[in-house]
Amino acid sequence: MVFTHDTNLSLQAAVALVNSAVEPVSIASVDELTEFFSEHGYTGRHDGDQAELDQVRGVIPRLRELLTADRDRAVALVNRMLREADAVPQLKRHDGLDWHLHAIEDDRPLAERMIVETAMAMIDVIRADEMSRLGLCQDEGCEGIVLDLSRNRSRRFCSLTCGNRNAVAAYRARQAADED
Repeated sequence: MVFTHDTNLSLQAAVALVNSAVEPVSIASVDELTEFFSEHGYTGRHDGDQAELDQVRGVIPRLRELLTADRDRAVALVNRMLREADAVPQLKRHDGLDWHLHAIEDDRPLAERMIVETAMAMIDVIRADEMSRLGLCQDEGCEGIVLDLSRNRSRRFCSLTCGNRNAVAAYRARQAADED
């Protein structure tokens, strides 16, 4: 494992959230946000209304900027995000999880908590000089973000869909070359 468990989960949730805005949009309703909330293990306040959905969708550009930034730019973004939220890191243990960091109270809006959790995870990425773990999908028509937590750093596509599309295209290209 490259990072701690909570860092991995926060990075995975942030990438999934940012990629949810790439076609086909996957968080377009309050129900889809609730499913995302549960699927990614968020705790604390969840209003489950249109205003919350709008706020969450509104933070996607900021998170995308952070996840695609170079290391020095990421530092500035993380520091600003934490400062704006008055984040105060504290160790917490809950829901069967051992001690891990929280930096914002559970009753703060979900969108704010998403920003702070991503910023906290990015601290580990920056300090470990592992920015190369984040990149853009290598599918020509995709703007998704790739989080590569593999040992051999081999992940190139943001989803199975993009990976499969490229594998089929490569197979067809090989078949066509063999026919010539």
